[in-house]
Amino acid sequence: MHVVMRWKRAIGRLLRAATLEKHPVPTTDNAAEVLAEFQKRLGITFCDTDLLLRALTHRSYLGGESEFLPASNERLEFLGDAVLELIVIDHLFCRFPEDREGELTQKKSLLVSKTVLADLAERMQLGRFIFMSPAERDAGGGARHSILADAFEALLGALYLDQGIPAARALVERWLLGQASRILEDTEKQNFKSILQEHVQASLRVHPRYRVRNQEGPDHDKRFIIEVMVRGRIIGVGRGHNKKEAEQQAARNALASHELSQWLEGQGNANT
Repeated sequence: MHVVMRWKRAIGRLLRAATLEKHPVPTTDNAAEVLAEFQKRLGITFCDTDLLLRALTHRSYLGGESEFLPASNERLEFLGDAVLELIVIDHLFCRFPEDREGELTQKKSLLVSKTVLADLAERMQLGRFIFMSPAERDAGGGARHSILADAFEALLGALYLDQGIPAARALVERWLLGQASRILEDTEKQNFKSILQEHVQASLRVHPRYRVRNQEGPDHDKRFIIEVMVRGRIIGVGRGHNKKEAEQQAARNALASHELSQWLEGQGNANT
């Protein structure tokens, strides 16, 4: 079943890529046309289209000149990331009143993960509207998950500045929260190692480390016990028939821990 789903998604990406090639590449000359088409597609009209232009401008489009970098979408991405977390956390807090902090953190981390945001951006066909250098586009930048996810966050930040939190919330509800149940139940998307890494990196700028604590059972039925550590502290332990399975379980248990977010916050504050 999972193999069939992966093939369907791969075919979908190929079809979307073919569709993108039929549209003109965004440039300064056709910027007004690109922005108008994008707003029509989203059903949103920006009061300040300069904000939208900036949200759709990848740093490669500016030629790397440092004096122009504030015009890229990086600052808006920073703002949009915070706006997105607020909206998603508010949604989960109200929808799952019995969940503990660790459970809410796990759900939030999945919904705002780069993988989910990139899939969302693909459905929006966001890649074809991003202003980037010809070299970046030729290298597949219009379909690169990191660029797509960042552009969505930048778009959200721009919309927040332009029209406030109600408009930002409507965008997130339409493109993300409307699919939240399916995403949270999709075990294929739940790469707990990736989610934990994003969560830890956001707080401490370090990577979790995994190590084998023990092995149990005969060779034909081996069980691995693996612990995941951050800065020498064990934050989760998992068991599995192979190392990959045990690592995923360790990451999942770490995310479900009630104390993890508090500890990460404390570590982050200690660094400031």
